[in-house]
Amino acid sequence: MNTVDEADTKDPGLSALLREIARFGVVGGLGVGVNLAVFNLCRAVTSLPVVRCSLIATSVAIVFNYLGFRYFAYRQRDPHTAEFALFCFFSIVGLIIENGVLYVAAYDFGWDSPLQSNLFKVLGIVCGTLFRFWSYRTWVFRARR
Repeated sequence: MNTVDEADTKDPGLSALLREIARFGVVGGLGVGVNLAVFNLCRAVTSLPVVRCSLIATSVAIVFNYLGFRYFAYRQRDPHTAEFALFCFFSIVGLIIENGVLYVAAYDFGWDSPLQSNLFKVLGIVCGTLFRFWSYRTWVFRARR
């Protein structure tokens, strides 16, 4: 009898993709919560610039997400030697995308109130997440044949 994980590796169809997206979404959703909580905490208790607080928050969320992806979302896929290095590389690219959106909003347009910062932080997270989903499933946690 197949478990859900075994079915995912044998069923490359739409249902497997939807299950993968759901697990990615659970980890990612929790990661967004961690990211925003650390971001707002950093803004509230430090005098660091908005983008520096965002970089700290994104870095904490990256560590959280790696653990969630490796041990929940992609646990059925065998780790490979370059997995962590690839995860770090694509996470840094996602970090640049995410924080680039916030940087442009804050420093080019002056939109850095708490509400504006959170809105552009979320917009950056969405842009970075689309890239991360594609790169993680394509290069980092790819299915072994």
